Amino acid sequence: MRIGTVTFDSPFLLAPLAGVSDSPFRRLAREQGAAGVFTEMVSSDGLVRAQRGTLELCRFEPVERPIGVQLFGSEPAVMADAARVLCDLPAEQRPDLVDVNMGCPVRKVVNRRAGAALLTDIPRLSAIVRDMARAGTLPVTAKIRLGWDGGSHNAVEVARALEDSGAAAVTVHARTRAEKFAGHAHWELIGEVRRAVRIPVIGNGDVRTAEDAVRMLETTGCDGVMVGRAAFGDPWLFARIRARWERGESRALPTAAERLETGLRHLRMTADWMGPGAAAREMRKHVAWYIKGLPHSARVRDQVNHTRSVEEMEALLRGYLEELERQDPAAFAADAPTPGVTAFPEGGHAAG
Repeated sequence: MRIGTVTFDSPFLLAPLAGVSDSPFRRLAREQGAAGVFTEMVSSDGLVRAQRGTLELCRFEPVERPIGVQLFGSEPAVMADAARVLCDLPAEQRPDLVDVNMGCPVRKVVNRRAGAALLTDIPRLSAIVRDMARAGTLPVTAKIRLGWDGGSHNAVEVARALEDSGAAAVTVHARTRAEKFAGHAHWELIGEVRRAVRIPVIGNGDVRTAEDAVRMLETTGCDGVMVGRAAFGDPWLFARIRARWERGESRALPTAAERLETGLRHLRMTADWMGPGAAAREMRKHVAWYIKGLPHSARVRDQVNHTRSVEEMEALLRGYLEELERQDPAAFAADAPTPGVTAFPEGGHAAG
């Protein structure tokens, strides 16, 4: 798949995930086969004002490329300035793409006329993309929803306006703002968007398994598939998707040992990335996803939520790993299935 000047080695991308898709998480997804990744959504106002926390959200490691920074905002001039800031970064700090969040359903975002609120104002969203595309050299993409609610499906109209304004690709989360993340995604409408525009269309919504990802490509005709919440605690999903797509193979789910060892590695990566204090807080949700469905996971999750340091959390998880191995050594064999794995962990939310 190609978006503007950026080439991806497969159609399968990690979605921008608010509060989740930081650099360690993105790196784990890339290791397992995600062809590209996106940052969590970044405030255009904060970026233009060079706020430290906002700039931190844009930071990444070279191994994460190709990477897009997802911006949110509602003022075309400010969004264009934010795109210019990204384009003017030194080459090693400059992302490969700039994405516009036009799907976030969260009230504090839509109340600022950003996120999914832009779907109700096509002239504004067109101006945003047009001004951003003119502001720099990075390809500009957008992530949209089907519309504001069931009575206002306008994804085709929005996608055409984005294409006319200079967007290099569009991602369609096949739900409305009103549906948020409930119910079933309407994949047939991704196909309608695909037939309506010439730019690449990436599908998103209800991709929980490798089979789902392949079926979305085949039934909608979309150019790519963006995976979001199903990757929480399961970066191996990308390896399973690619095995299914490229070779028609089914890969086993990760063992309990693999899940816990990766959780421990994720913890260390996060401590290195953001410091031990922040890592201990940030990793609580990730650990809950890694251990979901394992024996006594509710107890361990509660204990993790009361840890105060990386060292305390690491010791707790290593003790849990040893406990599970003593109880059922056979479950830790390389080819053993992991009982009770849930492919769609709950918690967290995608940006749109």
